[in-house]
Amino acid sequence: MATIEADRVDGWLSDLDLQTIDRGERDGITSWDLSLDGLRRADIRFTLILDPARVLLLWVHYAPPVNDAFRVSYRQFLRWNDELPYVKFALSGVEDRPVLTSEVDVEGLTSELLGLGIARLLTVCDLLLDESVHWLWPGAKKPPGMGRPSRQAALFERYATDLRELRGDIVETTSGATSAMLPTATPAAGTTSTASSMAGSDEASQD
Repeated sequence: MATIEADRVDGWLSDLDLQTIDRGERDGITSWDLSLDGLRRADIRFTLILDPARVLLLWVHYAPPVNDAFRVSYRQFLRWNDELPYVKFALSGVEDRPVLTSEVDVEGLTSELLGLGIARLLTVCDLLLDESVHWLWPGAKKPPGMGRPSRQAALFERYATDLRELRGDIVETTSGATSAMLPTATPAAGTTSTASSMAGSDEASQD
């Protein structure tokens, strides 16, 4: 059975120029906390959770706890889960905090698969930014500009070909801002979109 040691993931993150802000280990499970940029959305909280014999879970703290009617968010997550490949939205914990997840089996896991998985999740955050304004900036009509270049510009460039289908509908407007439409695509082999039970999430399919 294949296993992936945490030290190897440390090296991969370094090679991808992704700086961790915290690292923890408990009962053989290792986690890394990061703050990453999309091309439209800045400072996205990200956690990696490694079960060395099973799976690497990629976990985005997508938004603060929802404060609208639960079923409104529930329907939105179901639609996104249906339309987007590679990823899954869920509500985590008693606060109903939206999370965005993906997982990669440790069998065949490489730095390239890790980097691509992270880039895909950041791309989804960009794609859905306009539809997420009411969660991220309550009362705002549109998202604020980043005000600086993305710290992960090199990551997006590295995986530009692989991300083309997913982000093909992110277009430049005449004002110089970006807007997005959801793509339709089929997940590639070797990736799944089911949140791992070790993360303890309450999935969006709960009523």
